[in-house]
Amino acid sequence: MSLKYPLVHVDDVRPENMKEGEGWAISEFRLPISGRNGSSTTIFHSIFRPGSTHAKHLHRNCDEIAVYLKGHGVVGQGGERTEVRPGHCRLMPKGSEHFFFNETKDEEGLVIGFYVGAKSVADTGYEFRGHVSEADLEMPRREKFSEGILVHIDDVKPAQMNAKDGWSITDFRIPIGRHNGSSTTLFWAKFMPGAIHKKHRHDHCDEIY
Repeated sequence: MSLKYPLVHVDDVRPENMKEGEGWAISEFRLPISGRNGSSTTIFHSIFRPGSTHAKHLHRNCDEIAVYLKGHGVVGQGGERTEVRPGHCRLMPKGSEHFFFNETKDEEGLVIGFYVGAKSVADTGYEFRGHVSEADLEMPRREKFSEGILVHIDDVKPAQMNAKDGWSITDFRIPIGRHNGSSTTLFWAKFMPGAIHKKHRHDHCDEIY
């Protein structure tokens, strides 16, 4: 029986043709799930080779959530700067200027994320705000931002889920959610051999992974 919403592999998705002049100096930018698939939220998959970056911009209409999986770099949120590495999870509120400056030299950087409640990049209300300057990179780097959410998965305690309710997952964490001010929940799940998430459904939301 075919799935109502077929699975998508990122290798089968063509890179988007984004305009570098509008800040999209990303090596490969794909949208595996969006309104084209019937989703109300857009997922992005970004590869940053050495020298690539995403310049200052904001989204007028939606929050953005990003998960940093490979590489490292400098991120900006409003007038503040800090560093990210694999395992960092970040929420950028709508209307707030932000950027990612890739400092990875010997491997690809990989960032995946979500434009929450936007069916396309255009629906996010994307606005280019300028390139990242040397002055931006020389600013003091904070541990935390005063706006949005930035947390590393190692600093998040595993959630105590009830196995009787089907939660036979080895390690389940919620880096972003109601507990730190987000109306959207981001989960991080690890399945060791034999682990399973049993049949279930969500009546009040879509789930994307």
